[in-house]
Amino acid sequence: MEKNRLEAFSDGVIAIIITIMVLELRAPDHADGLADLKPLLPVLLSYVLSFIYVGIYWNNHHHMFHSTEKVTGGILWANLHLLFWLSLFPFTTAWVGAHHLAPTPVAVYGVILLMAAIAYYILQQAIIAQQGPGSLLAKAIGPDWKGKISPLCYLAAIPLAFVSVWISNSLFVFVAILWLVPDRRIERVLAARNEK
Repeated sequence: MEKNRLEAFSDGVIAIIITIMVLELRAPDHADGLADLKPLLPVLLSYVLSFIYVGIYWNNHHHMFHSTEKVTGGILWANLHLLFWLSLFPFTTAWVGAHHLAPTPVAVYGVILLMAAIAYYILQQAIIAQQGPGSLLAKAIGPDWKGKISPLCYLAAIPLAFVSVWISNSLFVFVAILWLVPDRRIERVLAARNEK
């Protein structure tokens, strides 16, 4: 099967996820000054972090499918699995923001981040299995240290939320910073192929 419909559907779902998250932002009840924004700071910060995460997933998803030639039913289901976990970002983002960084919402946020990372890995492996170990994606992924350290940070952040939400959130921010720069591995492999 061609990949165009999968990419278009995924782009649409991700756009809806971002739309739902931004709709959770409520304007202050008063307009007396910038101090009116202070109670909204946890909501805004959780939105910014989630927006960055969704952007990272969209960017890496785009790169991954740029190196993919065809999709199978297994790849379609693996992609839906990823989209399911991403679709829970608005819920957990709103929960974290509304309860001013309470431990349980932060821990659940970590669970959703962990499950999205696992789902992304499953999708990546489904593509490699379909295209073979010599595929562009398999060559580009290589040892994938960022892909290995991220779930470990999420696993640590989940129980640490009950010790300090600041430690957990620092781990979430750390992983986001790791992935903020678009993954150049796939771009390099594609550029090398085009030079031949």
